[in-house]
Amino acid sequence: MDDKRRRFEDLALPHLDSAYNLARWLCRSPAEAEDIVQDAMLRAFRGIDGFRGRDIKPWLLQIVRNCWRNEIGRKRRHAAVPLADEKSAHAIASDQPDPEMEALQRADGRRLDLLLDALPAEFREVLILREMEDMSYREIAQAIEAPIGTVMSRLARARALLKERWIAEGGTP
Repeated sequence: MDDKRRRFEDLALPHLDSAYNLARWLCRSPAEAEDIVQDAMLRAFRGIDGFRGRDIKPWLLQIVRNCWRNEIGRKRRHAAVPLADEKSAHAIASDQPDPEMEALQRADGRRLDLLLDALPAEFREVLILREMEDMSYREIAQAIEAPIGTVMSRLARARALLKERWIAEGGTP
């Protein structure tokens, strides 16, 4: 195995799930997310020699984000295929003793997914990167190519908007 491949596998592959998670939330389609991640990983492999730094995750997620934006642009130019807006929630069999509580939790989870899905992309992406990917503000700023202040502002607005919509739909704060 050559050094480039070994370096890529050591640095980038541990973040494959994070890349898919971001792509899934951005494009709202598992199939499209897989395509975007595949494209992003190929681009990351090709560019791994140019990567300088310690933490590859923000760099990799920036590539995912750029691939998603390229895909949106391509779809808008061709306008033959509308953007996917697939909303699915899969019921998972559970060994939990209280089916009623689990049903309520799943309903809340589905509602949260729908509310996240309805957020503007610029808010949704910072919220996903911070809350689901546990990235620092600095890493998010690097990934979305924006100042840290912008990240903080978008994150605050995303949280406030999400909370407002949650409460408007009868949820407890």
